[in-house]
Amino acid sequence: MGDEMKLQLPRWLSSTNLLAVLTAVLIFATRGQAEPLPLERAIRLALLHSTSSAIANADVQRAFASYRELRNNYLPQLILGSGLGWSYGYPLSIEGSAPALANVVAQSTVFNPAQRQFLNAAKTEWHASELQDKDQRNVIIQDVALTYAELAKWEARLQRLQQDEAQAQQMEQAVAERLHEGVDSAMDLNKAKLTAARVRLHRAEARGNADVLRRHLSTLTGLPVSSIEIAPESIPSLPPVASEEDLSEKAIASSPAIKLAEQHSLAESMRALGEHRALYPSVDFSAQYARFSTFNNYTRYFPPHTFQVDNATIGFALKIPLFSASQRARAEAAEAGALKAKKQAEAARNQVAEETLKLQRAAEQLEAAREVAELEYQLAQSGLEAAQTRVDAKTGTLHELADARVQAAERYLLFQDADFEYRRIRMNLLRATGDLEKWALPNPAPK
Repeated sequence: MGDEMKLQLPRWLSSTNLLAVLTAVLIFATRGQAEPLPLERAIRLALLHSTSSAIANADVQRAFASYRELRNNYLPQLILGSGLGWSYGYPLSIEGSAPALANVVAQSTVFNPAQRQFLNAAKTEWHASELQDKDQRNVIIQDVALTYAELAKWEARLQRLQQDEAQAQQMEQAVAERLHEGVDSAMDLNKAKLTAARVRLHRAEARGNADVLRRHLSTLTGLPVSSIEIAPESIPSLPPVASEEDLSEKAIASSPAIKLAEQHSLAESMRALGEHRALYPSVDFSAQYARFSTFNNYTRYFPPHTFQVDNATIGFALKIPLFSASQRARAEAAEAGALKAKKQAEAARNQVAEETLKLQRAAEQLEAAREVAELEYQLAQSGLEAAQTRVDAKTGTLHELADARVQAAERYLLFQDADFEYRRIRMNLLRATGDLEKWALPNPAPK
């Protein structure tokens, strides 16, 4: 009875697995009508919906407005007002101007070496903020691509584990029957239960991670969670890493972080020069018109034949700083800030070069590790097929088939982990060299 049971059960185990099919139908029933979401569309939705991208764009607008604020100092500023008031005795000024029915003042900068340097610094900071916006765009693309690839990994694992769970339950039931017939031992049953429990653990882990990643992808794209159905085939293939190519120089030339640090250093140098030039002479344009009233006692102190209600002044104000210890100290502090920014730019260059080299070597190592894991999985799968063939030919045992299945399942999980880790490092390297957007968005944006 034991030998007959041992040879007949594998035929039952190799039949169509209805439980796995029903489970898959239940899981994907709510998303069966959802339109697949390709990676490129997910990235474009995230770029439109992302709050961090909106914040970076607001920083660009703020920097541009600061630049225009300094630039517009060279345009006359017109102020219309009135200095109405009652006078007792000689008409005194009201906020620096004589009492008047109407008062118009125009002022602008004509020549100011310090202001010119501050204007150049603001313009440099404006362009630096655009680099920061580009870097934030790469952050969003990388986040979506990694989330998408990891979700594809866990969904593929879920499909595999559904079959493994059904097979493990069948194996546990078969060993229980064989134990009842006196063919297997209690230890064999515990091993079968342990295998089934491990599969349930892996499946719970995969389901939880998939749900979290789908929620994160929903947050990034603004789509409902229930409507997200990924298309793993839409992920572009990753280009190979050339070990002989020095990617550090390419990363230094294209890194937004380095360009941002260099632009900031340049802006700080301009500000320091501007603080020094604040000790230089400057010229401002000024014009004023005022219409006086007769009830402010002007005619009492000015002869009636010389008093007139309409008065105007136009001219230039020359300022020559002779001594300002506080301004010299401010200029020295600005010089120290410029030196600090310069050293920070050098540190950013060194850091990017070192991190890029580490990523390049890690990508080469992980590519080899992924190949090893794939070959080990193929060998385990071949062993499983050989075990199934022996069982079908009644020359193998049920436990040999179970062990082969366990080994193939473990090798599959290891291969998936190695493949995703390679993808993660490779995407980091693409971002470091400035090729991430070109890889993720090969097609131009629709107008």
